[in-house]
Amino acid sequence: MTLLSAMFVMPAAVYGQDDSDQPKFKFSPSGRILADGAIYAPDGDGFADGVAIPDVRLGAKVSYGKWSGKIDIGYGFGKLSMKDVFIQYSFNDFNYVKAGYFVHQFGLNAATSSSMKPSMEVSSCDTYFNATGRNLGIQYVHDKGDFFAGVSVMAGTSISTPASDYGKVSAGATTRLVWRPYHATGQVVQIGMSGWYQSAMHKKLIDDEGNPYVSPGYFDFSCQFPTRVSKVDMLGANVSDAKGLVKLSPEWLFSKDRVALEGQYYYMNVQRKNGLPSYKAQGVYGLFRTLLIGDSQYGYSHGDAGLATPGAKTLECVLGYSYTNGRDKSADIFGGISNDYSVTFNYYVNKYVTCRLRYSYTNVWGSDVMHKRHENIIQARIMFKF
Repeated sequence: MTLLSAMFVMPAAVYGQDDSDQPKFKFSPSGRILADGAIYAPDGDGFADGVAIPDVRLGAKVSYGKWSGKIDIGYGFGKLSMKDVFIQYSFNDFNYVKAGYFVHQFGLNAATSSSMKPSMEVSSCDTYFNATGRNLGIQYVHDKGDFFAGVSVMAGTSISTPASDYGKVSAGATTRLVWRPYHATGQVVQIGMSGWYQSAMHKKLIDDEGNPYVSPGYFDFSCQFPTRVSKVDMLGANVSDAKGLVKLSPEWLFSKDRVALEGQYYYMNVQRKNGLPSYKAQGVYGLFRTLLIGDSQYGYSHGDAGLATPGAKTLECVLGYSYTNGRDKSADIFGGISNDYSVTFNYYVNKYVTCRLRYSYTNVWGSDVMHKRHENIIQARIMFKF
């Protein structure tokens, strides 16, 4: 036990009570460091070979009986940002409620953090549809037997911006429903469906005469090429006169011993005012995963409803594909279309260190933020996580 931990774990006997009858307050630090290197072909036009430390996290986890909490602060490219900040109450081993700022359950991608994606980078379609971004809200999760369910109510505001700056706060709700008749080490069969509704975003503006007013409803969608050493916009759409949006996302996950197949489809419809046509977009990603050395079977993570991280000294190969279509001619919105093919090798040194090597080929066209182009990307990463 470290000195810092010892300061927070106080025996109940100090207060004249039996230690076995009282929960203990527990504190543990957490953090991660990512070190990336990348080579681009062709380079130029926004891409430059190099190295970077794109993400440094420091935080802490606490627990006391059925209560727990987490705070996480990120630093990357000279900017500080708040990550997970929440409080959780567990009714029992199968049900809990969480409140704060965190990634809410929506699709299979919600099962892994950004640094633990088996394909190294988040799929472009997941990023474009804002499927696993952090939101302020409260979430209930039921995780027992063949069923997993997550239901959230959210406010579409940033943790760093007061509601008064929006003029009118966006609100929404999500749900993720999963059926998993097989969910044990070595054999997983799982399908699910996620839904999301959210009212339009707004911001407070000043007119030419100096009077404040609230902007019409809007949504912004965007994603960059799948690399963090160079940041280059790939897809982007600004949807004006928005009333609200609906997102639907079926998911699938199958594994047998050392082979696994997972994927997710995305459909989005943004309803608009003033007789303007709705904006529709869609996308899909799929991963074929196999354990080459080390572990001979994929494990299952109950709390996330996804595959568990492979064990120490395990080498994994992941073939990935991602497609995003944010171009809707009927709405006169050209967010762009992209394809991404990738192969990733992950070596899990131990529970603290993971090494990744990825090659990807990405092409994009029909985008207002990027001319028609393609990019070959080779990147490597060392991650230290505790």
